[in-house]
Amino acid sequence: MHIHDFADLLSAAQAQPEPQRLLLVFARAELPEDASEAECEAFAQGQGGALKPVLCVDKLPTELADFTSLCAEAERTGQTWDLLFAAGLSGRAGQAPSSDEAEQPLRMMVSAIEAGSIGSFIAFDHSGEPLSLY
Repeated sequence: MHIHDFADLLSAAQAQPEPQRLLLVFARAELPEDASEAECEAFAQGQGGALKPVLCVDKLPTELADFTSLCAEAERTGQTWDLLFAAGLSGRAGQAPSSDEAEQPLRMMVSAIEAGSIGSFIAFDHSGEPLSLY
């Protein structure tokens, strides 16, 4: 299934054979302190930088009405963000993973994003549209 927007992600998660828990990490693009002049110029034009996770949460797909509601929840924290990374954590025997079971995978996801290893996650912009990051 191709994910065209955040609603597709929710639909895909609910259609899986085992219940899912979604791992969601909001990240901000920042310029590293040791950035070169060229990196500063590229960052000013919306390119480059480093991703800094600023907020993370795990949710059952049924706990998410839509992307707008999720963004409103994130906004109430006061954290600004540029990208949302999402991944699914599959349950077993008809049971969705608990928040406790999602804690370690969520920490690993945050670490992967900090290291720039984002290839196994779906990234969304502020409008809920998926992004291709390379």
